[in-house]
Amino acid sequence: MELSRDSILKAVSGQPDRYDNKGLARLLGVKGEDRRVLRQLLRELVEEGRLLQSKKKTFREADDLPGVMVILVTGLDTHGDMVGEPEVWKKDGPPPKVIVREGSTSKKARGPAAATLGVGGRALCRIKKKDDLIIASVLKKLGAGPSKYLGILYEGGRGWRIQPVDKKSRHDYKPAKVPDEAKPNDLVMFRSTRRNKGDLRIAEIVEIIGSANDGKAASLISLHQHEIPMGFDDAVISQAKSLKLPKLSKSREDLRKLPLLTIDPVDAKDFDDAVYAKPLKGGGWDVWVAIADVAAYVTPGSALDNSAETKGNSVYLPDRVEPMLPHELSSDLCSLRPDEDRACMAVCMSFDKMGVKTKHKFHRGIMRSHARLTYEEAQEAFDGNPGPKAQPVEDILKDIYLAYTTLRKARKDRAPLNIDLPERRVHVNEAGEVTKITVKERFDAHKLVEEFMVQANVAAAEALSAKNIQTIVRVHEPPSREKLQGLSDFLPAMGLKWSLGERPTTKRLNTLLAQAVEKDMSETVGMAVLRSQSQAVYDPMPKGHFGLNLTHYAHFTSPIRRYADLVVHRALISAFNLGEDGTTEREASRLKEIAEHISGTERRAMAAERDSKDRYIAAYLEDRVGADFEARITGVTKFGLFITLDETGADGLIPSRSLGHEYFVLDEKRKALIGAESGGTYRFGRKIKVRLTEATPITGGLIFEILTKPEPGKKPKRGSFNKPQSRGSKHRRKRR
Repeated sequence: MELSRDSILKAVSGQPDRYDNKGLARLLGVKGEDRRVLRQLLRELVEEGRLLQSKKKTFREADDLPGVMVILVTGLDTHGDMVGEPEVWKKDGPPPKVIVREGSTSKKARGPAAATLGVGGRALCRIKKKDDLIIASVLKKLGAGPSKYLGILYEGGRGWRIQPVDKKSRHDYKPAKVPDEAKPNDLVMFRSTRRNKGDLRIAEIVEIIGSANDGKAASLISLHQHEIPMGFDDAVISQAKSLKLPKLSKSREDLRKLPLLTIDPVDAKDFDDAVYAKPLKGGGWDVWVAIADVAAYVTPGSALDNSAETKGNSVYLPDRVEPMLPHELSSDLCSLRPDEDRACMAVCMSFDKMGVKTKHKFHRGIMRSHARLTYEEAQEAFDGNPGPKAQPVEDILKDIYLAYTTLRKARKDRAPLNIDLPERRVHVNEAGEVTKITVKERFDAHKLVEEFMVQANVAAAEALSAKNIQTIVRVHEPPSREKLQGLSDFLPAMGLKWSLGERPTTKRLNTLLAQAVEKDMSETVGMAVLRSQSQAVYDPMPKGHFGLNLTHYAHFTSPIRRYADLVVHRALISAFNLGEDGTTEREASRLKEIAEHISGTERRAMAAERDSKDRYIAAYLEDRVGADFEARITGVTKFGLFITLDETGADGLIPSRSLGHEYFVLDEKRKALIGAESGGTYRFGRKIKVRLTEATPITGGLIFEILTKPEPGKKPKRGSFNKPQSRGSKHRRKRR
């Protein structure tokens, strides 16, 4: 090979950080006097900035990646390969995208790599260029790396600082370097280092994501803080825009004559389920539930599919929705708008006159919704006062309601867990200001749609189980003995009891909840029962649903917003020969991985929704610092009382130090704080009056002081708590 600048760059480009001076000489066949020429050319290329020399004297192109580096997996591409980026990137411009493969760089390695490492994983990888691709071959999987945090950049008397948005963070950070384009009140993603400057930890700013001055920053913070993917890649949008309504075929029936209609919230942007009921001779009903056929558009392994799987579900915040699918699908092709042809997956279920399901059959078709009603409009029709939109379909609504009253009989016998806690809605205007907070009303119209959807989900799980086809099911296991022990210890303080000797059932818990209503403690006991429950998850193994008191249950009714439902749809398509776009072998082999992933995305969505609400409510109450509120104690810890306001449902904290001059002891069994000297007691569930002392919109934190005196009680026995600390100088020093 002729020795030249180009031959040197070509040799180094394919094998970065591998060859030193001698290695390049051997590779290029350089001998004798030409070695001096090689050294001279290498020096010139380094001086010109075209080559970089490592500490080990090896060479690589200046715009190249090191031969080995830590890669963070960020998602899947259209071929199902994992894609990632360097965990640390200090060069100008965005970090390069790399294809992550494990064990082998062959195509056969794609599946195992994607299944083993997973999105969000970290790995030490060997970096190679192949054509226009950068391939990262996994050398070693790594544990969790330095976590990224979200904070607000501000400039004070002592220079730049970062205030974390997480209410659990107690300290600010000092940025090591502030980007030139940064401004005060910028929202920044940062990493904590192991270095300190004085009493502050040094942080590295990773990214500027927006301004905290934006009226809708509360939701932006929550989405970033919980690492929820936002928006869609160009390939996803392009695919969504190219899709068209499928045609009728042998596997797709014409269901347009069925008078299906949708019943949704007044502000719903998409309508993914429609219902219809027809009386049967001799009593009983045929109930139809039709669901948007997302599987017709989101095919396995496509860009749309990989994006939907990564997101896992839609996220609903007070001022926005971060959808699982682009609006071309969620608000158009898959939205069952009235008087428009739409592809659907449907189930026809037959119920006897006692509301017990006797059979079901799944269909794939083209439907046409005959009306779009809100819950309020449907309820008015059920009550005999149909409005203009309900009048043309009044007879259909009557049948639907009568069918529900029949299904309600079987539901009563089944006795699902009946925890009825108020659900509050935060209303936000275009400027990002909270205009009001309301309690959602619960009509029969809500319960009707819920029961029809539950029965459709049961039918899907039973149909697949009968065919011995594994899919992703919804699992809610019975409460653990440890959690029930906590409930049993707490209830006597409420004048109620729970025997651990008897098997826990939903009927027993419902009896307890009914007793709480009689004692005007429905919210308190309802929250305690809710906290005693296991968390529902997705799993390929059917283990039943304790809360609904069902042995077979799978999510089928919301594929627009839940990836689990899309997986179930594909399984049904395969099971009943409803098309060629059913479950693939690869998807069937990954059910456990997918179930674990979407269980995680569901948890992070719930956390983001809760945090966003907290931030908006804190902003709403910021002008009312000093005001008094009625509240209820909803949590008891050694460092204070968690409370919920009656008016807004806002959650806040009363620190222990503000309860009085004496030391308060935590009684875990009674869920109470008890004064060490007086025996005065603050217990879980008690109604109290509080004063707002601090509201921090950026974290969603609310701090209160209590205005209600403690209930009289017995002093704790000596030895039942640690020696009390003075509420004097030590605490005052901390607060300063």
